[in-house]
Amino acid sequence: MKKKVIVWIVALVVLAGVGFGAWRYQKAHAAPDVVWKTVPAENKKIMAKVTASGTLQATVTVQVGAQVSGRIQKLNADFNTAVKKGQLLAKLDPQLFQAAMEQSNANFLSAKAGVTKAQAQEKDAQLVLARTKSLFEGSLASASDLQTAETNVVVAKAATEGAQASLSQSGASLHQAQVNLSYCDIFSPIDGTVISRAVDVGQTVAASMSAPVIFTIAEDLHTMQVHTSVAEGDVGRLQSGMDATFTVDAFSGQIFKGKVSQIRNSATTVQNVVTYDAVIDLQNADLKLRPGMTATVTIIYAERDDALSVTNAALRFHPPPEVASAVASGSARERRARPGGSGAPGGGGPPGEGGIERRTIYVMRNGVPEAVRLTTGLSDGTVTEVVNGDLKPGDEVVTDVVISGKPAATAGGGGGGAPGGAPRMGRMF
Repeated sequence: MKKKVIVWIVALVVLAGVGFGAWRYQKAHAAPDVVWKTVPAENKKIMAKVTASGTLQATVTVQVGAQVSGRIQKLNADFNTAVKKGQLLAKLDPQLFQAAMEQSNANFLSAKAGVTKAQAQEKDAQLVLARTKSLFEGSLASASDLQTAETNVVVAKAATEGAQASLSQSGASLHQAQVNLSYCDIFSPIDGTVISRAVDVGQTVAASMSAPVIFTIAEDLHTMQVHTSVAEGDVGRLQSGMDATFTVDAFSGQIFKGKVSQIRNSATTVQNVVTYDAVIDLQNADLKLRPGMTATVTIIYAERDDALSVTNAALRFHPPPEVASAVASGSARERRARPGGSGAPGGGGPPGEGGIERRTIYVMRNGVPEAVRLTTGLSDGTVTEVVNGDLKPGDEVVTDVVISGKPAATAGGGGGGAPGGAPRMGRMF
């Protein structure tokens, strides 16, 4: 009796082990469940654009500095002060320059007196020469006396010319002293608004090598510019006159408009990244925008109305190895059912012209994905225009695949699937 029980127990254990092994084998070799994620192709407006960041600046900005060294005696303008051309902005202490001018004026007067003296001596020498000539003709003066008189005239003329040169030099020094004194008064060169002040009253500025900046004046903040850094890959798409929009952090959600006025040829390279300055003109009628604000700029360089488009995720999708055989068999079956294949009939423009190129996407047809060749055009970064190909509005294009409840790698990789029959496929829209 006990032997029979033991036999039955052993038999049950063996049967359970065989059953479990069979279940594990069947599960390991069963085709995975596949769900295709799709998005319909549709007609929509596509705007191809270039985005860049930039900085707001006044159209004309002038730095006002001191041309002479001195102590700031008075300031007549401050931050945000509206100024007019010729308005007195600041004044340096003029005492040293007044003293220098007075000394130069004294030297000028002395040189002027020297000229008068030299002219008198020259005139006297000429009179002596005339009298000596008369005496020589009457044999009352010797030849030596005549020669001495002639020499004295030449020396007197040279002394007069030297005195006149000294007078001119003194006049130039006096003029320089007057100019330096006038530089103590600092005037505005333009109409505008003071956006920066760099000194305070009592501070000494030194103009030995370059003019120290005292004020920075923006000519007219009603008209401003955005200087943007456009990547070299995008600069070829831009032209002067294109419309541009931009936003600033200070006014979140508000869109400002401008127009591209210039694309400068000078390149800027930072960490091997080359950018070019695209200048955008704009109107700032309400003076909301301020110099120095950071702007995020969008420039639309092309657009299509009612263009057949597909999402860019569909252009990036590649079937993983687990489902590659199912895609291939489905494509072959569809090609046999519809003569002519699934390739794009005809051209659509040479590759590279206007951004046109050949791409492959996968379209769900009769429950299976089929590879379709397309000619694509403009892209706004989210969707891309379909210029030509076997695609119509409403076709479901594959963007991803879920295998056994887990997203599969769509970049040509993916985990290895279990060998066996064709996978069970469903659709997810």
